Amino acid sequence: MIVPRPALTAVVAVGTLVLAAVPALAASAPVTTAPLGTAPLAMAPLATAPLATAPLGTAGHHPEPPPLVVAEGLNNPRGLAFGDDGTLYVAESGKGGAGPCQAGPEGGEVCFGRSASITRIRYGHQKRIVTGLPSLASRTGAEAIGATDVGVSRWGTVSFTVGLGADPGLRTKVRQLAGMAKLYELGRRGPRPVADLGAYERKANPDRLTPPDTNPYGLAVSGRSRHVVDAGGNTLLRVSSHGRISTVAVFPRRTVPAPAGIPDLPAGTPVPMQAVPTSAVRGPDGAWYVGELTGFPFPPGQARIYRVVPGHRPTVYATGLTNVIDLAFGPHGRLYALEIARDGLLSGSETGALVRVGRHGGHKVVASAGLRAPGGVAVRGRHAYVTNCSVCAGTGTVVKIRL
Repeated sequence: MIVPRPALTAVVAVGTLVLAAVPALAASAPVTTAPLGTAPLAMAPLATAPLATAPLGTAGHHPEPPPLVVAEGLNNPRGLAFGDDGTLYVAESGKGGAGPCQAGPEGGEVCFGRSASITRIRYGHQKRIVTGLPSLASRTGAEAIGATDVGVSRWGTVSFTVGLGADPGLRTKVRQLAGMAKLYELGRRGPRPVADLGAYERKANPDRLTPPDTNPYGLAVSGRSRHVVDAGGNTLLRVSSHGRISTVAVFPRRTVPAPAGIPDLPAGTPVPMQAVPTSAVRGPDGAWYVGELTGFPFPPGQARIYRVVPGHRPTVYATGLTNVIDLAFGPHGRLYALEIARDGLLSGSETGALVRVGRHGGHKVVASAGLRAPGGVAVRGRHAYVTNCSVCAGTGTVVKIRL
């Protein structure tokens, strides 16, 4: 379904997350930049003054200062993760390429290229350590689908997912897409595929929706196994150390009232909505926590976080969130949710938010000013690191926020 919007477009076709940026996003106000090559990223503060943590609009408080930039010049940056040594890795979805091109889900063209990558940030320096990964993007290079998330094992092994956002059968029709919808591991000789997640969706199709749809998105590493959230398939999958895939959880569809302002759809009309899970993180209690973007009509305040115990159905852990794109646990076992669009994907606003989750309500906005369509969050010490402008080609950043 195509939903025209003036500032930021988000389309879910069969549960697949597709984000589209426009010039207003790339032209957002500048943020403070930290000099690269100074102090180690995870060992010394990169700013002298902490960011304000009061909710926006609180009386007696100054507006939030802009977040501090620790990496820049990124192409559609999405998920990110720390290694035990403090090295930060970022998945960049790339900016597509010269083609072949085909009709995209929003009516325009998307073109293939090998521009997705994995960036390493260490001791204040950033470097693309994996390049040439498959990427699909608009002619401008924005709203790309490519590398979507990255994880690091306790032994330092780097894994990453590459999305697709389509029926996995498309890969047999367009040979250049053969490397998409897979989980990779970085070895001494470069990346190697570990699991074909698209093939699993095509064969198993756990949510029983047709045609099958796959968009491997969030990644979490636990011991020698990896867990992947398939936003297109509405599933949490486990990939063993030998590459065997199994379904851990399937996230349900539900019916919601349409919000006001959608052309030809009266407010309150019942609309079936898919979960579109985007992120998974293991909690201090050993359970998995999965955040959902939600599908069309992307109603504000309707995104949930599920708690998943393998062998049991998912249970709702928290409600009242909006378009969750990533999750992370921070100090004192507190859970943080990253909202790609604080006011909803159909609001016309590209402002996101980092939210401290209260299980029984009372969520608190930790940071929002300066966050433009954020795409991923990782926590180290007392700071969150967020990929910002996650649908922008060449102007994406990683910002540092004090918790």
